[in-house]
Amino acid sequence: MFRSFLTVGGWTMLSRILGLVRDQLLAAFMGAGALQDAYQVAFRLPNMFRRLFGEGAFNAAFVPLFSSVLTKEGAPEARNFARRALGVMLVWLVFLCVLGEVFMPQVLRIIAPGFMQHGDRYALGVSLSRITFPYLVLICAAALVAGVLNGLHKFSMAAAAYLAFNVVGIAAIVFAAPFMPNVAYAAAWGVTASGVVQLGLLLWACHRAGFGLMPLPPRLTPRIKLLVRRMLPGLIGSGVGQINLTIDTIIATLLPSGSVSLMYFADRINQLPLGVLGAAAGTTLLPVLTRHLAAGDHVAARDAQNRSIDYVLLLTLPAVAGLMVLAGPIMIVLFGHGAFTEHDALLSAQALRAYALGLPAFVMVKVLSPAFFARGDTRTPVYIGIGILVFNFGLNLALMKPLLHVGPPLASSIAAFFNVACLAFILHRRKSLELEGQTKRRIGLTIVASGVMGGVVWLLGQGVVFPHNFWARSVWLGGMVMAGAGVYAVLLHMLGLADLARIVARLRSKLSR
Repeated sequence: MFRSFLTVGGWTMLSRILGLVRDQLLAAFMGAGALQDAYQVAFRLPNMFRRLFGEGAFNAAFVPLFSSVLTKEGAPEARNFARRALGVMLVWLVFLCVLGEVFMPQVLRIIAPGFMQHGDRYALGVSLSRITFPYLVLICAAALVAGVLNGLHKFSMAAAAYLAFNVVGIAAIVFAAPFMPNVAYAAAWGVTASGVVQLGLLLWACHRAGFGLMPLPPRLTPRIKLLVRRMLPGLIGSGVGQINLTIDTIIATLLPSGSVSLMYFADRINQLPLGVLGAAAGTTLLPVLTRHLAAGDHVAARDAQNRSIDYVLLLTLPAVAGLMVLAGPIMIVLFGHGAFTEHDALLSAQALRAYALGLPAFVMVKVLSPAFFARGDTRTPVYIGIGILVFNFGLNLALMKPLLHVGPPLASSIAAFFNVACLAFILHRRKSLELEGQTKRRIGLTIVASGVMGGVVWLLGQGVVFPHNFWARSVWLGGMVMAGAGVYAVLLHMLGLADLARIVARLRSKLSR
């Protein structure tokens, strides 16, 4: 499981780095204003449906069923089930896409009510949303195909295919922009084109694995009905984080122009550790838990859950400390260029700190949710999710005026901690989550190590002045990050959380092969 965790995490990290390059281009060309706001809202809509119908509820319901059929009934029956599910999904998504294209003006009044105050921004948002909306059909189908590959334990191609989104997006911004009315149109067309490429790559990978997935005509077989029953309640339960971000966007459109952009770029930095660690843990843990539970090995399932919690917190908590201390320099170095000013970068850094506070909770939701899904329970996260959504919305309304663009991110972070607390409490009562004394001790020491590392980096930052030149700033930031990583590694070794000598020896052994 740890090898798969690193495989998915490695590909996801590479995808996030390319995504950072894409975001830097968006910031440099469009800045933080009406044009950027309109594009980000246009992208948010299909991205929300992707998380809900693709990576969220559908995947959470499909992967355990697919894995169970594959284990108990063999590959032919599992392949037939996947083809039938793909057929049902495509019919539903195409219908949803057509509705969205027709009623996009009305949809935008709901998700971006603040745009109505500025006719040009509203019209641009409608046009861009109609370009990006077909992406939801392509990427949700791609998520199902990726779920099949994950169920077959072929994690590499499923994770690598998502690189196409950023590669195609960068190419569209750089090469297609001169032929479009503005950069936002080029970026929007790049989103949809990337969906075509991703789906094509994943279908090709399935074909090579002997699992060709030509969709079958939709038919509500007993197994498909079970899939739908498990999926429907999970639409809210597994998508709480994404829906919360959408609520943040709705609130942000009511704030001063540029607020959507400031929050977006802050969230993108926050998504680096969240996407890498959360996606890797959730993707690899679900099939493992399903397999152990299907075999009746509850002890192995508990141990796998505990190891995942240990892994992600060991890597997430130092990221929180680093982002809290270095948020300003990070945003200035990465985005403070072109139309995105240094002042914009510092405002965005405020939102980044608010998001970073909730980073451990955002990641833990990804780790705890599979414990429900693997047991076929998609209802409980729904009930929790409804309460969290209401709570988050109330917090947004309370914080939006006094804190402006910092209010929605802080509300999401607080809501995420409540979400984790509810999930953990219920799992513990069901005896599906039992942290061993050793795991608790390691978590406590990890918190101490992360806090000390953050303090050391802060003191270094006070002693070495942040320079004015871009290249000098980049070196300064790189030095701070390396210093923090070094301090944290030493602390992990001193506290017995990691054996540096053994890790170095294993790395040398692998590199020498």
